[in-house]
Amino acid sequence: MSQVFGFSGGDDFCTGGSVYANPKDANIFLSLGRSVDFYYPLPKRSRISVSFDLDGDWFEQKQKTSIEALPDECLFEILRRLPAGQARSACANVSKRWLMLLSSISNSEIYSNANEKELSDKEGDDLEFGDEGFLSRSLEGKKATDVRLAAIAVGTSHRGGLGKLSIRGSNSDRGVTNLGLKAVARGCPSLKAFSLWNVSTVSDEGLIEVAEGCQKLEKLNLCKCSAISDKALIEVAKKCPNLTELSIESCPQIGNEGLQAVGKLCANLRSVSIKDCTGVGDQGIAGLLTSASVVLRKVKLESLAAVSDLSLAVIGHYGFSVTDLVLNCLPNVNEKGFWVMANGRALQKLASLTIGSCRGITDAAIVAIGKGCPNVRNFHLSKCAFLSDNGLVSLTKAAPSIESLQLEECHRFTQFGFFGILFNCGAKLKALNVVSCYGIKDLNLALPAGSPCSLTSLSISDCPGFGNANLAVLGRLCPRLKHVELSGLAGITDAGFLPLLESSEAGLVKVNLSGCLNLTDIVVISLANSHGWTLEVLNLDGCRNITDASLKAIAVNCPLLSDLDVSKCAITDAGIAALARGKQLNLEILSLSCCSSVSEKSLPALRKLGNSLIGLNIRHCSAISSRAVGMLVEHLWRCDILC
Repeated sequence: MSQVFGFSGGDDFCTGGSVYANPKDANIFLSLGRSVDFYYPLPKRSRISVSFDLDGDWFEQKQKTSIEALPDECLFEILRRLPAGQARSACANVSKRWLMLLSSISNSEIYSNANEKELSDKEGDDLEFGDEGFLSRSLEGKKATDVRLAAIAVGTSHRGGLGKLSIRGSNSDRGVTNLGLKAVARGCPSLKAFSLWNVSTVSDEGLIEVAEGCQKLEKLNLCKCSAISDKALIEVAKKCPNLTELSIESCPQIGNEGLQAVGKLCANLRSVSIKDCTGVGDQGIAGLLTSASVVLRKVKLESLAAVSDLSLAVIGHYGFSVTDLVLNCLPNVNEKGFWVMANGRALQKLASLTIGSCRGITDAAIVAIGKGCPNVRNFHLSKCAFLSDNGLVSLTKAAPSIESLQLEECHRFTQFGFFGILFNCGAKLKALNVVSCYGIKDLNLALPAGSPCSLTSLSISDCPGFGNANLAVLGRLCPRLKHVELSGLAGITDAGFLPLLESSEAGLVKVNLSGCLNLTDIVVISLANSHGWTLEVLNLDGCRNITDASLKAIAVNCPLLSDLDVSKCAITDAGIAALARGKQLNLEILSLSCCSSVSEKSLPALRKLGNSLIGLNIRHCSAISSRAVGMLVEHLWRCDILC
C-alpha cells in the first residue's frame, strides 16, 4: 500500500511518467474520492463548499447557502411559527436581525393551531394574574437602546409580559427611538406603567404604537419628551381607558387639547401632575376637572405660566373628590384666585394642601382657604413672601383640623407667629416644621399662661435667629414632644436645650441636633439619663464638642438606640470601645464620617458592633487604612459599609 501512495510516475504502476503533465491537474482526479476504482483516503470535510473554474489555474470559493440569505418576509414566517418560551429567546440571541424580527411580531401574528392556541391562551390567563404579570424593567443612560427594548419585549413575553417599564435618559449614539417603542408595543401588551424621561428621539409615532399595543396602560409618566405632542396624548386617551395616573413635565408640545381628551375619555383618571408645560393653560385644566367622567383625587400644578385665577376657580367649584392638591410656582395666580377657590365649597374632602412660590398667597387668601377647606390635615407653605404672622395664626383658628404644618422660607413669619400658632392650634396639631424662616429672632417674650399644646413632633432647621430664649418658652408649651429636630441652630447652647429635656413628659424617641455647634457632652449625658429608655434615633452630626463621654453614657443608658450619627464629632477609639461594651446596645446604623481620631484600633470594637449593624459610614476617617477597611468589609459581610 505504501507504494500505491508513493507513486511518482516512474514506478511500475504507471510506466512512462506521470499521467498528468501539469501536476495541478491531479487535484481533479484526487477530488473524485469514492467515484474512482482505486482506494484513496477521503480528505477532511471542508467548512466551505468549493467550486472549480476548469478554465483557469486557480479556483474560487463560495459559501454555502444559509438561512440568513432568506429575505425578511420569509424569515418572519419561520420565526412566527416558533413555540413560545425558551425557543423564541434562544433565536433572539442568534443575531440582531433575528431579535428585531422577533420583537416586531405581535401576539395576533403568532401562528398556532387550534389546540396550541387554546393552551397558550390558558397559560397566558394564568400568568397575567400571577406575579409574573408585574415584571419591572428600568433602562438608564447608555443602557437605554432599541436593542435592549427588543430583548426585553421578546424575553418577557412568555413570562406573563412586562408590567412596568421605565426609560430614563438616552444614549446619544444609539438611543431609544420609535423602533424600540414599537417592539414594546408588540411584545408587552400587559404593560400597565410606562415612564419616559429625557428621551428627545421618541416622537408621537412611538407613543402611539405603545397606546395601540398596550391598552391596559394605567400609569403614564412623560418628562422632557420634546418631540411628543397632543396628537400622541389624544391617542393614549382613546386607546387606554384604564389610565389612572398621568404625569407630564417639560413637554412643550403637549397642551390643552391633549388634556381635554384625557378628561373626556379616561373615566378612571385619579391623579394628574403637570409641570413646566408652556402649552398648558386654563382650558386644559378646565377640561380635566369639569368632565363628569373624571373623579380626580390628586392634582399637582407646577411652573405653569399660562394658568390663571380661572383654573383655581374651576378646582374650587368642581374638585369634589380632590384629596391632595399641590400648587407651586403659578406666577399669574392672584389673591382673587385663591379666594374664589376656597369659596367654591367643592374642596370639602381636601386633606393635604401644598402651596409654594405663589404671590397670590396673602393673609386674606390663607384665611379663606382655612375656612373653605375645613378638613385639611396637612398644610405646606413655602416661599410665600406676602404671608405674615396674622394670616398664619388666623389659619390655625379657622382650620382646627390641621395636624401637620410646614413653613419654608416664609420670611415675614416671626417668633410672634410661631408661638401664636402653638397657643391657638388646638388639640389636633401634632407636627410643626419650620425651615429657613429668617424673620424669627431670639427675644425674651412675656407670654400669657396657657394650656400646653399637643405637639409631638417639632422641627426647626436653618433658622439662625432661633436661640435659647425661644427654646425655653418652647419647653414650657410643648411637654408632649417625642420627635425633636433642631438642626443648623448655632445659637443654641446647653443652657437653652436642658430645660426642653427637663420639661418633656412623654419621652424623646428621635432627636436631631446636627449642626448645633455649641452643644456639649452635658446635653447628651442628660438626654441619655432622662430619655435613654425611649431614645431610638440620635443625630449629632457636626457637634464638634461631643466627645467620648457622650458615647459612654449612650452605651450604658440607651438600649433601644438603633441609629447613631456622630460624624465630625471629637470622638476617639476609646469612645468606640465603650460603645461596643454596651451590653444592651442594639445599633443598626452607625455613622463615623470625618472622625479623624478614630483609627484602626477601633476595628475589634467595630467587628463586635457589626453583629447588629446593617449600615456603617466611615468615610473620610483618615486614620483607617484601605487595608483595614478591606478586612472590615470582609468580616462584616452583612453590613453596608460606606468608605
